[in-house]
Amino acid sequence: MIGRGTARLGRRTAMALGLVGLLAWVLPAQRSPMQESLRLHARLVPAPPVGDSVALTLPGGGRGMLFVPRAQARRDRQHLLLHFHGAPWLVRQAAAAQKPGMTVATFSLGSGSGVYDRSFREPGAMDSVMAQVQRGLDSLAGRTVRIERVVLSGFSAGHGAIRVILRDSTWAARVHAVLLLDGMHTSYVPEGRPLADGGTLDSLNLLSLTAFARRAVNGQSRMLVTHSEIFPGTYASTTETAQWMLQALGLRAKPVLAWGPRGMQQLGDTRAGRLRVMGFAGTSAPDHIDHLHAMPEMLRLLLR
Repeated sequence: MIGRGTARLGRRTAMALGLVGLLAWVLPAQRSPMQESLRLHARLVPAPPVGDSVALTLPGGGRGMLFVPRAQARRDRQHLLLHFHGAPWLVRQAAAAQKPGMTVATFSLGSGSGVYDRSFREPGAMDSVMAQVQRGLDSLAGRTVRIERVVLSGFSAGHGAIRVILRDSTWAARVHAVLLLDGMHTSYVPEGRPLADGGTLDSLNLLSLTAFARRAVNGQSRMLVTHSEIFPGTYASTTETAQWMLQALGLRAKPVLAWGPRGMQQLGDTRAGRLRVMGFAGTSAPDHIDHLHAMPEMLRLLLR
């Protein structure tokens, strides 16, 4: 008798949790100033870098930094991670956690995706960056180094650079993998009118990313997209853009209830080929930063 009661309670609890997960996936969240302590919000701890740095300069005047870990400086073949937006030390730690390790180029150009878009829209911007990276690697190794894989990652506003780079079909074909950490945004049409009020998404900023996602579905590349529940209000949320991408690919979002890295609470997990879209709970600023601090785990999921 006790066993049957416990079983009924278990089923009811599972149904309730399933409903919570479905509502969290379907209903739009609002950005909230509320402070909460329920989620862990675990943070990486800075560690002294061991390696060499080389300054990088964009044609439009922006600056970046190439970091070559000491253990990889003399390798003839390198895997290169180009990351946009976020603390360089954190990106270096995320790259160092991978096997094999990766050389890292980081760019933190300012607030808003527009500055990244404009910087890499400059003619020859990506070619210039890669030429500087190649010279830096060759100089540190004392011989010609081969860059075997190029991986692009962007947190928040950093996706602005990635969408521009992928518009070039030559670079879209050369890039091995893309990681978007809670940062695929676009405008509403008309400007500032949310979907709930009859607006639509400006798809122009999503087309190159979706085209690359289609390559991942077909096994030609790899792509991992994460999103929170934050609703900016005046422009499209990462939840809305992720759903737009999935619909454009003919895929349906899959709700789940699971633990993510560093105490994050996962609400969605959609996979097709080598594309993965992961949704997480949270409407506050710490929930947004969680995605960047989960970069070691997310890179591992992308590249394994």
